[in-house]
Amino acid sequence: MATTASSQSSDAPIGLSSELLARIRTIEIRTRRLTASLVGGEYRSIFRGSGIEFAEAREYIDGDDVRLIDWNVTARMGTPWVKQFVEERDLTVICAVDSSASSLVGRPVAGRLGAAGELTALLSFAATQSNDRAGLLLFSDGIDAYVPPKRTTRHALRLVRDVLTAAPAIGRGTNIGAAADYLAQVLGRRSMVFVISDFLADGYVESLRGLAQRHEMIALTLNDANDLALPDMGMVAIADAETGERLWVDTSNASVRADYAAAGAARAERRRQTLLQAGVEEIAIDIEGDAITPVAAYFRRRAQSR
Repeated sequence: MATTASSQSSDAPIGLSSELLARIRTIEIRTRRLTASLVGGEYRSIFRGSGIEFAEAREYIDGDDVRLIDWNVTARMGTPWVKQFVEERDLTVICAVDSSASSLVGRPVAGRLGAAGELTALLSFAATQSNDRAGLLLFSDGIDAYVPPKRTTRHALRLVRDVLTAAPAIGRGTNIGAAADYLAQVLGRRSMVFVISDFLADGYVESLRGLAQRHEMIALTLNDANDLALPDMGMVAIADAETGERLWVDTSNASVRADYAAAGAARAERRRQTLLQAGVEEIAIDIEGDAITPVAAYFRRRAQSR
């Protein structure tokens, strides 16, 4: 396992290229608009805080839930009164982002990591706009960085920056179990944990299940078209994204492409079954398309079901 690195630095910006600053700004504008118009209210209705507390009593009006009648006040006042409560939010949202070498595969330039940056922005802004706290865990074959949660918009931008400036390296695999175990240690009260990864790993079901028993968890699986289908490009050298190992493959061979597709489908089904066993909901995201829309759609469906 890689050496654990805990990031406790300030939110002060570091030197960034103008191109990266423009990307962050574009992501910020888009996700702010989405959280305000689509996600904000649905986020609050879906992800409740840590509990409710009594605020005051008021007179009963038609339509009030009779279960909320305050019988002591009602007896004293001679007319029906009901209790009013306010939600204690103090919710923490953690984005656990896979920063292994395979996170660079997929989209041109940014790969899966670019999609992860957009998703981190969406979830962090939704949290801070609801006065909740947002934090970040970057992991590969170990814990690369942990940014403790805070409530400010400046902090949310810092989380996006940290994802987009992560430096995946060949030879760094994916240890989802180690990430889950680490969060189980550092998270106190119940939190929302979004694991953003391609989930090209094994042996993490018990760790995820343990974390899901104490916290609400959602897996955002980042899928690339090449995960499931091999294009016909003739004889090509294919490199393993995490080990760097190269293998020559005749992609013009129909049986090779069929075997590849079957292996990809089996891998996706194993992932689905593993997350199901761990008690973790999954949102599948096609990184060649719009990474944010599937999450916004999930928020809408879940809000409507409530």
